[in-house]
Amino acid sequence: MNFRAWWPSRRRARAEQPSPIAETDKPTIALIGGTGALGSGLARRWASAGYRVVIGSRDAAKARSLAAAFDAAGGAAPSGAGNFEAAATADIVVLAVPFASQSAILESIRPNLRGKLVLTSAVALSADAVDRVPSAGGFCAAMELQRSLGIDARAVSAFHNVPARRLAGDGRIDCDVLVFGDDKGDRETVIGLVEAAGMRGIHGGPLANSAAAEAMTSVLIGIGRHYKIDGPSIRITGFD
Repeated sequence: MNFRAWWPSRRRARAEQPSPIAETDKPTIALIGGTGALGSGLARRWASAGYRVVIGSRDAAKARSLAAAFDAAGGAAPSGAGNFEAAATADIVVLAVPFASQSAILESIRPNLRGKLVLTSAVALSADAVDRVPSAGGFCAAMELQRSLGIDARAVSAFHNVPARRLAGDGRIDCDVLVFGDDKGDRETVIGLVEAAGMRGIHGGPLANSAAAEAMTSVLIGIGRHYKIDGPSIRITGFD
């Protein structure tokens, strides 16, 4: 699927006809490293919302086993595959891996990323103090991803401040998700995925702004520890 062509045409169709989009018109999503809490939670929620979801893992059997255990609650259950195969089948590739693993994972699937939207939630936490913003201020994991991708694919970042364990439940999650990307259409696409996963998505601006949300992750960890809050997140006020 030509994803750049898909999104504008979907917006036009939605304006002309208010009926729901057919499931076949939705993009296929691959969750690379998708057997962890973040990846598996998003996989279940997106599958329940009618998206075709492929859970990827270095261990294809592990991915297939996890996918087989899911009940998609009316949607099509996710499938499982190795990371390389999962990326090949997708229109959108989600890197559900820690920042320390991002570079190696990227190289292993690079041939299957050309022309695609690549979504990351990676945060470069300080190894010795996760509740402290790393001293190398200004570093941006999302920008590092885009530099690695070059012109072959477009990076977008989101889900930095969502406690992964909340995704395991059902229903809406009381938090906002800031979405960053240099292409407004790509941000809108990911905001749609955020909404489908049960949260409110908000334009956060260009990809470089992701550094702010990445740093906020450490701040929220510190807040959680101080006030004994299980997974604090953020809300943006001022909307009518």
